[in-house]
Amino acid sequence: MKTFKYALLFVVMLLFVNYASAQSENKETGDASGEVITLNKEDFFKNVYNYEKNKDSLIYEGNLPCIIDFYADWCGPCKKVEPILKELAKEYSGKIIIYKINTDREKELAMAFGVRSIPTYLFIPAKGNPQSAMGALPRESFVKVIEEFLLK
Repeated sequence: MKTFKYALLFVVMLLFVNYASAQSENKETGDASGEVITLNKEDFFKNVYNYEKNKDSLIYEGNLPCIIDFYADWCGPCKKVEPILKELAKEYSGKIIIYKINTDREKELAMAFGVRSIPTYLFIPAKGNPQSAMGALPRESFVKVIEEFLLK
């Protein structure tokens, strides 16, 4: 009977850990509204742009305008901008999506977009051509781009 209790407790703990892990993973790559979403290459192709399929033109796969933050964990300016992007993701929830791509993990994506310094931001409207900016931007600059370019 004691062995059964321990086995049951073990199974319950495994289920809990598995559930918690799945929730954490969904925050990173899911459609979490009001959060900055981390992308890998597969998610980028699905949610933003498949440059292997559409070599000649950028065909945006999303429904809402987006900002893509090309960053690295060790980058000081990237760390300064991170809380600003989190605030903006909440503030503009349902209007834009903010993604981030770790250039150390996703080197191919960084090379595909000519990212040579970080942070680099790609602003993609729902329709139209994207724009980019390099360097840490203040909150006011992000708001201006969102209001005058992405939501126009």
